[in-house]
Amino acid sequence: MTAIELAAIASAAVPGLNLTACAAEPDDAADFSSALLVDSENRRWRVRSPKHAEASARLETERQVLRAFAPAIRAELPFLLPTVAGTVRQGELTTFVYSHIAGKPEPVETLAAGGAALALEIGTAIAAIHDMPQEVVTNSDLPSYTANEFRQRKLNELDQAATTGKIPPSLLRRWEHAMEDVPLWRFNASVVHGDLHEDNILLDGPTVTAVMGWTDLRVGDPADDFAWLVAINDPEFVDTVMQAYAAARRESPDPHLLRRAALSAEFALAQWLVKGFAADSARMVADAETMLRTLETDINEHGGQPISTVPAPAATGALPVIEVGVVAEDPTDDADAAVKPADEDPAPAEDVDTTALKVIPLSH
Repeated sequence: MTAIELAAIASAAVPGLNLTACAAEPDDAADFSSALLVDSENRRWRVRSPKHAEASARLETERQVLRAFAPAIRAELPFLLPTVAGTVRQGELTTFVYSHIAGKPEPVETLAAGGAALALEIGTAIAAIHDMPQEVVTNSDLPSYTANEFRQRKLNELDQAATTGKIPPSLLRRWEHAMEDVPLWRFNASVVHGDLHEDNILLDGPTVTAVMGWTDLRVGDPADDFAWLVAINDPEFVDTVMQAYAAARRESPDPHLLRRAALSAEFALAQWLVKGFAADSARMVADAETMLRTLETDINEHGGQPISTVPAPAATGALPVIEVGVVAEDPTDDADAAVKPADEDPAPAEDVDTTALKVIPLSH
């Protein structure tokens, strides 16, 4: 859908809107069409139109999430949140128009060049998300997982990815080893944005002005909101973000957070492959296969980022059977006892943002 078509839809969604300019805006290409609009009073708006029913449902979820952010919660955040200005329903799809917030997203290379001041802003913003009251999620009937439930979910997703026959065996072994590494998964579950990456962080110079894309809010692993950072080939910048995050959090982050973040970034390629099969998209499957092969090559050449607390056993040439059953509770891990249990039925793989998918650098 073109920017002009999106502008026409936005005019129907917001009565009295007199638009004078429009331009396409980056978004999850497989799921949404987006545009930035300017009206006759020089006010800016963002329009986001889903391409299929599942994407439309995600936008409905985001509206539910934004409504759950009471004024008191918004006032505690060091950044702004989007506001839905109007909607238009076309068949089974709903297009959303948002009031515009100053700032723009920047590529990860630009973020890293922003130095300590920007790293401090990013770390503080992520900490504020993770310190939100979990009732924001649970009262809205959004997904909520304890640490052990989250690990079981990942094992279920790994089994689903393995059935495609397209994952290199060495990657399956690597991920299975990490997911069975019980100490790695001792963390306190928190509110998680779930779709955090550079395109959903708006900047005005070195200041984070807003966080966008609230379609995947949940209680789960805080490491997921750091997965995009492993693409920044600047350890000093990432370390500064982590220091700012730890200083701003109300509780100390667990010591293995970045290991699980690296695992999440790698495993996103498998999730994209599964999504491609589900959508019967040859292009998505081919893209995922290419990125998986590149990741395998990089790990073979450079060793890969650490994703486990103990080294993986040497490959024997045979792919071990992936046992997907109930993971035994760790009696020493009761940090998440107060979190609402997840549904018993295995959930499908998480939605993966196409703009965030990339082969991560593995040698620093």
